[in-house]
Amino acid sequence: MLLSVVLLLIASYTTTLRAWWDQRGEIQETRAEIATRTAAIADLEIEEGRWDDPAYVEQQARERFGWVLPGEVGYRVIGSDGTVQGDAPTLDDPPSAAPREWYDTLWGSVLESGKKPESKPQDTTDDVLGDE
Repeated sequence: MLLSVVLLLIASYTTTLRAWWDQRGEIQETRAEIATRTAAIADLEIEEGRWDDPAYVEQQARERFGWVLPGEVGYRVIGSDGTVQGDAPTLDDPPSAAPREWYDTLWGSVLESGKKPESKPQDTTDDVLGDE
């Protein structure tokens, strides 16, 4: 009898101990993620602060877009095949809109179906022309 009680206690405590151990691991992972995101936020705030400096903005405009100040002359070396030689600045492609998932479309139609239709003002020009 005592052995069965001890086995029952061990079984109940091991499941509880396993749940505690799993939760402890999740807490550590969450703390690591929070630390990573906090560091990323700090980096972005530093980057944002750089854009307040006019010299940094000018440097980025020159590097990224090849801009020159009034009175300066910008040169590009073009090879025999007609391509620009060296480091030619280019604009990034605009971000493409990701296609909506089917369930987002379905849920949008469910939300729209619950709304009352908007009343449109009626065009009275047909009535005026019809009376003549």
